[in-house]
Formats: sequence, C-alpha cells, structure tokens
Amino acid sequence: MNYYSYELTPPQYSAEKIEVLTALLSALPFDVFEETEKGLKAYIAEKDVTSDIDIQLDEWGREQGFQYEKVFIPYQNWNAVWESNFEPIQVDDFVAVRADFHPNTEGVQFDLVINPQMAFGTGHHETTYMMMQMMKHIDFEGKKVLDYGCGTGILAILASKLKAKNIEAVDIELPSYENTIENATINDVHNIKPFHGDLYAIQSHDFDVVLANINRNIIMQSLSDLKKMLNTEGVMLISGFLNVDEKVIKQAARNKRFKVEKILRNGNWLCMMLRK
Repeated sequence: MNYYSYELTPPQYSAEKIEVLTALLSALPFDVFEETEKGLKAYIAEKDVTSDIDIQLDEWGREQGFQYEKVFIPYQNWNAVWESNFEPIQVDDFVAVRADFHPNTEGVQFDLVINPQMAFGTGHHETTYMMMQMMKHIDFEGKKVLDYGCGTGILAILASKLKAKNIEAVDIELPSYENTIENATINDVHNIKPFHGDLYAIQSHDFDVVLANINRNIIMQSLSDLKKMLNTEGVMLISGFLNVDEKVIKQAARNKRFKVEKILRNGNWLCMMLRK
C-alpha cells in the first residue's frame, strides 16, 4: 500500500500548536503522526486521499496559519523509513521492543522482536508505549483477549507472553494482518488468531480484556459493540487520542456505563483503563 505524508509547518513552533494540529487531523483518516523540528508530519493511505482532504487542509491552513507539503511515499520507501529509524525501546524493566537485527535486550521481563514492515505499533509512539505500561498491571493469565486494531501485533504478542489463553487480533489493513502473523511466529507465539477486517470480523464475545489502540473516532464509534463483547468484569485499555479529547472520551465511556479506572499521559497523548 502506498502512503502520502503531509508535513505541516506552523509560523511559530510550540507543543500547544502541534497538539491543536494533531487534534484537527485526527478527525480525518490520518493514522500515524510524527512530530518534527518544524512542525508535524501526518501519514495517510493513498486510498484514503480525496480532494476533500486537501480542501479541508487548505481551509485549516488559512485559519491556523500553517503551510503544508504533500509527499507521495511508495510502499518500498515506507518500509525503508521504518527500518532506518527503528531503534530498540524499553518500558522500565517490563518489556523491550527491538527489530531482529538488534541484539537481545538484557534485564527485562519480556524481550519482543517486532519487524514493523507497513504496520503501526513498535512501541515508539506514546500510545503504544502507554498501552504496554498499562498491561503490566493487568492479570492476563488464562484470559481471553481481543486486540482491536492490532497493527504489528505487538500488544497481542505481549498479552500472550503474559499468559493469556486465547487472543484474537483484528486490523482493517491487510499489511497489519500479515505483519501480526509474521511477528507472532518470530516471537514463538501460537495462540493468536488474526483477522483481516473491521470489528465485525470478530465473531467471539466474552472477552476478559480488550486492547484498542486506534484513534478517537473509531473508539467512540465502537464503544457500544466493545462493551457487548466484554465479560461482566472485563477491562478495556484504549488509546490513540489526545489530551484535548479527554473530556469527550470520558463522557462517551460513562454514557456506555464504563468506569474510568486509570489514566496515563505521555506528551500530548492519553491512555485509559475502563471497566464495565
């Protein structure tokens, strides 16, 4: 799959401005964001680019005072970008994430090998990092888990290492589905059942844990269905949204009778633990 990157350059750089721009673009089908020295890069699949995207960005650019450059990224170049920038990361002494060309990580409970290819989820982004932090405090042993928007499969793989019994993982992107299979094999994990499609590709219910690191809009749209798929005492971790979204996400969760049990913050991003 080919991608486009949109590089937004505001007249004056600030964390607050980047947060505003990211919040705006989160309402569109952009799925990866990267803060740069000059501003913000946002990535969108070629299939999702329409004239309306550019019209909207032109309008926001006039309102917010930013300029943007649109760059086509072929499939091969995208892989090269991932690999050239991929450095090992570590979440305390809990889990490390590295590519197969890096040496083993010592002094951690779990040493995961993730070759990202086209898929999102290496632990480098604040949302994935926080999801793993939250997972440290959940009892996965013998549990049934759903990884919704699995990307590289990193969270599903970590759930397996934490002794989850059955794991289902789904992503609408075919490269993510394929990458989850590949990474599960690399990490000697064999209890993940991957699906290619949206949430309706999952036919199971009675999940003990749901992991959803996607974006605000998809999470908001899926809360009702995810609640039905959770056990009575089920727990759900959600991320992929910004600090500015906190109130609306909290209210949406409470409207569906979820209890907001814990919140993590990292940069401009949030991660929440919800219980039924």
